[in-house]
Amino acid sequence: MSADGVSARIVCVLLCEDDEQLGDRVADGLRTAGFTVDLTRTLTDAAQQCGTRPYDCLVVDRGLPDGDGLELVRRQRESGDHTPALLITARDSPADRSEGYAGGVDDFLAKPFSLSELAGRVRALCAPRRSPPSPPLTVGDLVVDRLRRRVRRAGVLLTMTTREFSALELLAARAGTLVSAAEIAVVCGDAAVDQVIAKLDRKLGPPRILHASAAGYLLHA
Repeated sequence: MSADGVSARIVCVLLCEDDEQLGDRVADGLRTAGFTVDLTRTLTDAAQQCGTRPYDCLVVDRGLPDGDGLELVRRQRESGDHTPALLITARDSPADRSEGYAGGVDDFLAKPFSLSELAGRVRALCAPRRSPPSPPLTVGDLVVDRLRRRVRRAGVLLTMTTREFSALELLAARAGTLVSAAEIAVVCGDAAVDQVIAKLDRKLGPPRILHASAAGYLLHA
């Protein structure tokens, strides 16, 4: 096993690059470095591919024929998927980087780049966290997977925005205890906590496990 723990397992990468020659070269380079790679050419195909299997890392070009590759990362983050994402782009100004980080990107690599550096960055993004993994939170038939940031109820995967997941994670961690609106506002970064809770309640579905009162909110099976 390697020191970072990555080479001991198969790392699956979704690569989205519309330049045929560059895309093939990058895909071959990553495969040579030991990664499994699915190569797509458009934003639409990449989004569809994300729905078919889990990936360990997204490597996405910004200038795609049908849109900005950053939009793929934004959509993944809004759905509660926090798969590490790296943008390969010629747009590398401070403003572009700020926009990317705001959209949920983890790392950037400016064109032109070396394949060895790309492989190293992907490996670093996929390395296990040094802190112990957080076990899933279970409240009745609700499972909040804090490591993968996914939510299931009765085995069904629920789509959550980042704010909704953060609020639910807090409520699940303190299940059976009232949590104030002020506390939820801190973690979800939204003053309209009642709206976040209302959307959560609808997504969780029946039977109701999220209860509201003047004193705060309670998650209880």
